[in-house]
Amino acid sequence: MASITEASLREAITQRLGAIHVEVTDMSGGCGQAFTSLIVSPQFKDLKSLKRHRLVNTALKDEIAAIHAWTAKCQTPDEWDKERDTAAPSLDGTVGGHVEGTNQ
Repeated sequence: MASITEASLREAITQRLGAIHVEVTDMSGGCGQAFTSLIVSPQFKDLKSLKRHRLVNTALKDEIAAIHAWTAKCQTPDEWDKERDTAAPSLDGTVGGHVEGTNQ
C-alpha cells in the first residue's frame, strides 16, 4: 500500500462512508503515522458511538493497519450542524468573521 496521507484518508472516508464533511490531520509531523479526524456522515444516523467507530474501522481497515495511531470523531450531519451552531465564539476578536464593535 502507498504512503498514507491526509488527502488519501480524506478521499477514502468520503467515498467509503458517504461523508459530507471530513477533516483529517496528520499528528505525526508529516511522517504519516498518526492521524486524527472528524467524519460527518449520514450513515452514522441511529448508531451509537461504538458502532460508528466499528463502521469507520472496517471501511479503513487497510489504511489503519498501515499507520501507528488513529482517532476519529464521528457525527451525523445534524450533530455537526448543532455543534457548529453552539460553538464558542472565536478568541481572535471576531464574530462571524467580523471584528466585534465595528461595521466591518
